[in-house]
Amino acid sequence: MALLLTLGRGALTGIGKKPSAGAALPHRRLTEPDVRIDPARMARYAEVCGYSPAADRVPLTYPHILGFPLAARIMAARDFPLPLMGLVHTSIQIAAQRPLTSRDRPEIAVHAEELRPHRRGTEVVFVTEALLGGEPVWTDRSTYLARHATGRPQEPRADRAPEAELPAVEEWRLPADLGRRHARVSGDYNPIHLHAWTARPLGFPRAIAHGMWTVARSVAALGLSETVRAEFRAPVPLPSTVTFAASGPRFEVRSRRGLHVSGAG
Repeated sequence: MALLLTLGRGALTGIGKKPSAGAALPHRRLTEPDVRIDPARMARYAEVCGYSPAADRVPLTYPHILGFPLAARIMAARDFPLPLMGLVHTSIQIAAQRPLTSRDRPEIAVHAEELRPHRRGTEVVFVTEALLGGEPVWTDRSTYLARHATGRPQEPRADRAPEAELPAVEEWRLPADLGRRHARVSGDYNPIHLHAWTARPLGFPRAIAHGMWTVARSVAALGLSETVRAEFRAPVPLPSTVTFAASGPRFEVRSRRGLHVSGAG
């Protein structure tokens, strides 16, 4: 309930904000000590994201979910320069120094590190950490994009040189309610993920899958437990069918529309 209130406040405080990479970014670090990891909630998250049950082992992507309420509080603040509603997750890098279990009580700390220009608007970098005994044991660096006119000609995307297409491993059929199911286990009720009618005012003709679902599903498919990095290249509309492709540490999520996610363990 507290998170929903935060998101509602963010919808209001975002009204009238004019995103800019030159805006002042508040240097605020929020922490939550001794966070309890609820095994039942974690199990529901694991089920939605395709993880195999693994006793009390915390999935690699799950601490991001624990830190999201703190990130949302920073994003919902009046002095945060980007509107919370409509922010799009564009990349993530996770590194775990040691595995977490549901018996651990980590301190979760979150701060916004920098703003930077993006060809489609302004991007913010958020850092989330899980600490035990004051030492980081898990770190996440995520970028989020506020889409807006930049006032300059849009530059072509600086993509890397094309690589051979990875071999298909699985086909995933994503139902129309996937965004709502992931919202219930993650707390991320951004309207772009819920229904077509809530996504359209924010520039999306249909609801789109959470970026964190696609990367978590990929991590689960590969059995990653220490590191992952991923770029969210294009939204995955709901419902849809996508192909998960992988070779060695590299993976992709793609469809007939093109490449949606690329990354590596």
